[in-house]
Amino acid sequence: MTDTDSLVADLRFAEPDNPYLRDPGTSFHPVDELDPETAREQAAVLRDAVREHDARYYTDADPLVSDAVYDTLFERLQTLEETFDLDREGSPTRRVGGETLDELDTVAHVTRMLSIQQSVDADEVREFDDRVHREVGDVSYVCEPKFDGLSVEVVYVDGVYTRAATRGDGDEGEDVTEQVRTIRSIPERLAGDPPGFLAVRGEVYVPRPAFREHNRERVERGEEPFANPRNLAAGTLRQLDVSAVADRPLDCYFYDVLGWRATAPATAEPFSEVEDDDSRPDTQRAETAALDRFGLRTVDRSEHVGEIDGALDYRDRLLDDREELDYEIDGVVIKVDDRAAREELGATSRAIRWAFAYKFPARREVTRVTDVVVQVGRTGRLTPVALLDPVDVGGVTVARASLHNPEQIAELGVGVGDRVRVKRAGDVIPQVTEVVDDGDDGHFEFPDTCPVCDSPAERDGPVAFCTGGLSCDAQVARTIQHYASRGGLDIEGLGEERVEQLREAGLLDNLPDLYRLPERRGALAGLGGWGETSADNLIAEVRASREPPLPEFLAGLGIHEVGEATARNLAREFGDFETFRSATVDELVAVDDVGETVARTIREFLDNPDNAAVIDELLGFVDPESVETDDDGDALAGLTFVFTGSLSEPRRVASDLVERHGGSATGSVSGNTDYLVAGENPGQSKRDDADSEDVPVVDEDGFADVLAERGVDWPPAE
Repeated sequence: MTDTDSLVADLRFAEPDNPYLRDPGTSFHPVDELDPETAREQAAVLRDAVREHDARYYTDADPLVSDAVYDTLFERLQTLEETFDLDREGSPTRRVGGETLDELDTVAHVTRMLSIQQSVDADEVREFDDRVHREVGDVSYVCEPKFDGLSVEVVYVDGVYTRAATRGDGDEGEDVTEQVRTIRSIPERLAGDPPGFLAVRGEVYVPRPAFREHNRERVERGEEPFANPRNLAAGTLRQLDVSAVADRPLDCYFYDVLGWRATAPATAEPFSEVEDDDSRPDTQRAETAALDRFGLRTVDRSEHVGEIDGALDYRDRLLDDREELDYEIDGVVIKVDDRAAREELGATSRAIRWAFAYKFPARREVTRVTDVVVQVGRTGRLTPVALLDPVDVGGVTVARASLHNPEQIAELGVGVGDRVRVKRAGDVIPQVTEVVDDGDDGHFEFPDTCPVCDSPAERDGPVAFCTGGLSCDAQVARTIQHYASRGGLDIEGLGEERVEQLREAGLLDNLPDLYRLPERRGALAGLGGWGETSADNLIAEVRASREPPLPEFLAGLGIHEVGEATARNLAREFGDFETFRSATVDELVAVDDVGETVARTIREFLDNPDNAAVIDELLGFVDPESVETDDDGDALAGLTFVFTGSLSEPRRVASDLVERHGGSATGSVSGNTDYLVAGENPGQSKRDDADSEDVPVVDEDGFADVLAERGVDWPPAE
């Protein structure tokens, strides 16, 4: 048989002469040159071709064209449908989502979706077999993997995808029709000659490679990974934003028929009133073969066995192969093959009596490393994290463990594929303690660059940091929070939760986006927990920060090791931002409180081209105030002040005044502190420290007296 003969024989959704199946041409006439009839005809042929390509890729794992060619065909179909306003009912393009639902409705199932009895004990499996033989005589079994995903009911009417629902309580489930529609392995239209009404049960899951990649991306961004693929699948299907569902790597296998009738029901609902007829196949094997002919994806690891010992052997073989499968399973399902025997066995109030789940034992303490990911924290710290096959540690399922730093990785010799022992340090944080068996993928090499922004990684002893700063997407939230904090520009109303909310809403993708909020007022006011007043308040705060004092602006940039005190010294030394920005390492080292390490850190931050681009964009909105670079003498030389509480002038004004006259202003009380200046509502901890260090505490009038004795005015003259 030639390749062309094989292609024709295997077709399910397209005609043999469809021009878009193998080596299709992708040079199309411009749509504005097409008449409506030609557009409809081309769209119809493209729909069939895209359905066929979906089946070949997602169901058969045997694609006919490259991803790039597929994308071109898909985009052409979308363009035709949009330009000519074509009916998209049943079209593959409906999978891309695009809508947001208000809520998930509840719908009644075609038939009850019951659970099954399960155990890890082989003796209980034999008891199940004994009962089946006592009640219905000799039977054979079909054995299948037990998927660890989310069970769904999917309904087709006249071969067209009509509805999907979660299992729910077994009688009713949540309507997830639009969410499930986005799963490309589920056909919008069945192939072959399906019955007029077909309801099937399947398992929505996330393939293990896709799960690892999704978790890798989350961990690199500093987000918590999902504990297991089932949690990701379940959380995704219940999303109201259908576009978000379409972006998640969901897949599905089908394994049971819930309803089958040769002709479609007279009315669309309720499907629970549709009864089977004699056209339904008589065995599990025949039903599975029919689903496969219709283009519904069925698992290729099922087996037919004549007796229970064959089922037990199947389970043991699948347990040995578990780590090699592309999907997560937690056991096998053993089903009576004959449908008449099933009906005789019946069900209890909660479980069917013709099937049994023979579970795998839980992984305990020793498990496999599926990936090692470098997580970028909000401070830029790079922390290696081992992603694991879920394992039970002290009664808690663990799917990740910290590797702390590059030195620990080298010491343990951890690599992807290794089997490792895991413990919970202090019964809280999981850690890898040793490698039990080496895998085949070699040891993990800590990267020289940040996995998110590709900036160089910098070592500080055993710890590594990303040098990307403003340009690193993983640090954006932390950067904005710091910039708006009291240690930066003090923009009230931008705490951690609000920054995360604005980022999720797409209003704060980077630091300069803060200054675009006034033009996005409507979207801001419409967020949950906001409103007209709170939006206006934040916008007023943002506008008020457009001419920040230079020390606050320098501190707000979040340069590693540049806090408020260092920022004041830099501002006083260089006077304006551009002079600071062009300073050499030697010029930076000459500044008080700036050593060579800090100077090089500052220079690397400013020289990073991505950081420079963000700063340039930011300077399009803000104009940092210059400061006087001349000292006002050394009247306060040798004196160290700490401030707490509110003064009649901002505390930064007091700090600047002290330092301009040769004194020091620090943030914490120590034995070297000469005065703690306590304004209104002072912090108790600094007062306690002053008591313990025998440091004099003065109010604002006392502070003015200390300065007056040395010829310095407080408040300072304008």
